[in-house]
Amino acid sequence: MKIIFPELENPIIKEAVSDFNAKNPENPIETIPAGSLEEACTLCKNSAADALIAGIDYTTRDMVLACKDHLGATGKTFSSCFVMKRTSPLADLPSTLILADAGVTKNPTTEQLTDIVLQTYETALKVLDDEPRIAMLSFSTFGSAKDESIDKITSVISTIKSTRPEIKIEGEMQLDCAINPRVAEKKLAGRSSNVAGHANVLIVPDLNSGNILYKSLEQFGGYVAAGPILQGFVKPCSDLSRGSTKEDVELVIETVKKLAS
Repeated sequence: MKIIFPELENPIIKEAVSDFNAKNPENPIETIPAGSLEEACTLCKNSAADALIAGIDYTTRDMVLACKDHLGATGKTFSSCFVMKRTSPLADLPSTLILADAGVTKNPTTEQLTDIVLQTYETALKVLDDEPRIAMLSFSTFGSAKDESIDKITSVISTIKSTRPEIKIEGEMQLDCAINPRVAEKKLAGRSSNVAGHANVLIVPDLNSGNILYKSLEQFGGYVAAGPILQGFVKPCSDLSRGSTKEDVELVIETVKKLAS
């Protein structure tokens, strides 16, 4: 597996790659340097590598624009997701969660939110060990409140259920209802759901809520965050957070390898 790192000289990147390969001696990654994001994207597009990892010294805007102009898109919508892995043995929470969009689209339209769900579903199929179960998050649960944001979620779910009936998706629902079986049973009040209480993919309504939620899981919930993993481009790529640790980068490498396989 070949991965391009335009920030290969960054000490955190160096250490993460070294540790990852030491832990995976039978399936190490081959690193390819690049002098700029633009060069990295072009090399990746031309199949000099299987994936691209950057962003520890670049902004998300830099990453998205470079990928858009030099790597190539699969459609009109660009988005991102975080793969959250729980490291604390004390938290009674899912071991792996995928959260989108927490890095790119500020306030998605109905069409964009639909694309985000579909892109994240495809990511989840490759990354998760279990079948993706998608919860559309809100401050409301199954019509307990009225708002334009809820109308948008309802429209997205209706579209996906009619066009992709194999996808397990429910909403709108509050976070506790999405991941806590006890809360879900109470709030469902007899309603049938194959997602509530057991969601492993969380779709947020906007970038504010997504950014706050992923950092809350990271800071308070005992999760390590891989990402943002950029979605909607022709090759797997990750826009590292500029606050990424060695452990974060190792998880990104693991995730990108799955996406590129």
